[in-house]
Amino acid sequence: MNKYKHYYGIDISKDVFDVMDDQGMHYEFENTITGFKKFKKKLPSESCCVMEATGVYQVQLADFLYEQGVFVSVVNPLVIKRFIQMNLRRIKTDKADAEMICKYGQMNDLKGYKPAPVYVKESRIIVENIDLLIKSRTMIKNRLHAMEFKTSHPRLILVNPLKRTIKDLTIQIKKLEEELKKLIEEHEPDLFIRLQSIPGIGKSTAMFMIVMSDGFKKFESAKQFTCYVGLTPVERRSGTSVRGRSRISKQGNGKLRNLLFLCSFNACKSNSACKSLYDRIVAKGKSKKLALIAVANKLLKQSFAIAKSGLVYDTEYRSVRPSIG
Repeated sequence: MNKYKHYYGIDISKDVFDVMDDQGMHYEFENTITGFKKFKKKLPSESCCVMEATGVYQVQLADFLYEQGVFVSVVNPLVIKRFIQMNLRRIKTDKADAEMICKYGQMNDLKGYKPAPVYVKESRIIVENIDLLIKSRTMIKNRLHAMEFKTSHPRLILVNPLKRTIKDLTIQIKKLEEELKKLIEEHEPDLFIRLQSIPGIGKSTAMFMIVMSDGFKKFESAKQFTCYVGLTPVERRSGTSVRGRSRISKQGNGKLRNLLFLCSFNACKSNSACKSLYDRIVAKGKSKKLALIAVANKLLKQSFAIAKSGLVYDTEYRSVRPSIG
């Protein structure tokens, strides 16, 4: 268990962040560099700061405190949510959340925060922008399709601008993808090439895995990475009455999960290990979708093994298990 003299729970939002210490003192600071400095002045030595992973809002503060030599732990928000529920707290305010985050830090082992490399942060910003552009393009495509469906002679004055917008968005997406590719090739060229040696893994999926895993340094095991993506099976059984169907958790990164699922179609044809897995599951009478999810899981594990081993994919490679006795 981590032992520090002082604990601080931080609930952070867009404009401000609330802080509650282990003595019940509440503070509020602006979510700016000026606010960070004011908070740092109040921190005594041997302090522990705990906060939720809230997307982008906590990154700057966590990086600032880390650079100042303060121990920081960034916790999965689902863990904090479950902790609050276990303590039967019904009050939902920023101050109350900061208090519970502080208590969580006092009662649990904490993993220290380490900032992601600069290129990873830049890559994630590019990926977020690509996602936004893709969503906008899809929305406009759907709108255009609805117009064409309603009438066989849609007005060109409405259709043509929409088509031009779709074309412009596609160009922007391709430019950002090229920029992302350059960043990956500059900082992780060997890993990028080796991941693509896996039959079924393409450039986009390889790039996205590198970005989301900090070059596969963010996770210590393939199981952790699989949980992060949300491909782990969840079994729903209890006593004699509950016999729910097993399914994947879907609590992780949806974008990467979707990419791996799309890759599984090609992997079933070109990747011998994935093909045998797919055939074995289907032969048992399981659904093809379940088999494809298992293949996506397999691809993720193969990628993790390739990243950690420093080797390229070898169809003839077999892992050696130590004999017992």
